[in-house]
Amino acid sequence: MTSDPAARAGAILEIDLGAVVANWRVLAAKAAPAVCAAVVKADGYGLGAAPAARALRDAGCPMFFVATLDEGIVLRTALGPEPEIAVLNGPWPGTAAEFVAHALVPVLNHPGQIEAWARLPARPPRSHASPTPSSPDLTRGSRDGRVKPGHDEKEGVRERGLFPAILHVDTGMSRLGLSAREFETLLEAPPAIAWRAVMSHLACADEPAHALNADQRGRFAAVRARLPTVPASLAASSGIFLGPDYHFDLVRPGAALYGVNPRPGGGNPMRPVVRLAAKILQIRQIDGGESVGYGAAHVVRGPGRLATAAIGYADGWLRSFSHRGCGRIAGQRVPLVGRVSMDLASFDVTAIDPALARPGAAIELLGDEYGVDAAAADAGTIGYEILTALGRRYYRVYRGPAAE
Repeated sequence: MTSDPAARAGAILEIDLGAVVANWRVLAAKAAPAVCAAVVKADGYGLGAAPAARALRDAGCPMFFVATLDEGIVLRTALGPEPEIAVLNGPWPGTAAEFVAHALVPVLNHPGQIEAWARLPARPPRSHASPTPSSPDLTRGSRDGRVKPGHDEKEGVRERGLFPAILHVDTGMSRLGLSAREFETLLEAPPAIAWRAVMSHLACADEPAHALNADQRGRFAAVRARLPTVPASLAASSGIFLGPDYHFDLVRPGAALYGVNPRPGGGNPMRPVVRLAAKILQIRQIDGGESVGYGAAHVVRGPGRLATAAIGYADGWLRSFSHRGCGRIAGQRVPLVGRVSMDLASFDVTAIDPALARPGAAIELLGDEYGVDAAAADAGTIGYEILTALGRRYYRVYRGPAAE
């Protein structure tokens, strides 16, 4: 007989897919009339790309972004032939056939990728050999009156057998994307590629007053002016809150979908998505002067009680929480003491009713009162890392639409 997996798990991670959908709707309304896609890379920021994307697809999200080819293949299998899936890192040499076979749109980041993609042999007109996702209309609601590709032009591209891609131009991150010089060279001899969009990425969008935001926006507007028939995308989560001038035709939120505050220092407009609770393995009475954990790095001042919980850095509960993190029992804060080890962490439960702090009871580590941003502040990192570090040993419970 097999025991209940929830009963034998050391910690339970709950993921609210309804909150993910609600957050996407908030962002879509904020960015309208621009199209609102969803970034589900890194396995949906650690929370499960497939269940999150299915819930978002069913809510009307027309387009998804992942980071790698393998992520795209897995997501295509989860979503079926629709909707559109773009791969931010683009194609490695020799992988173009897999992009085509799985109907994935590469983001082309440097001249070598562009040259290789343009050399693909044209496919037969109206071929149905591979899945063909419907392409969201990224040109609706344009504010600047430019002529944009319509249905007939898109059909013409398909008839000519060109393969779609997204062009990435660097405007200030010095990371991926064509440099200004490379972009000018590209325009001198445009390749035979069906451009689905041109995109860039903001470096300081979470700092609204940073001068680089307006500078990047200006550079990107100049790029877009050179490609007047190609839809444009600049803003991700925080960029959406910089205002309509940053929205263009398509926005690409990621972390905000999963509850991370896109406006650090201000109120969080997003709903919390995750709850994490670790079970207590043991309660120990301890006298003053005794040390706790590896390195004897914490010494208790007086007699008290410690709870050893089944969670550690192997579960993604970061070692940087040592001496700084906390949990909650029945809404009361319990500080994490000593070092986080691979599988265990200790919490001071001296002030908690013994009936509540007992073996088998749960310590809430993430929830409404202590979310991913608060946890990140204690760990000296950002909410993105808290989410993407969440390990595979948790028993996962999905709530809301498309829950599995």
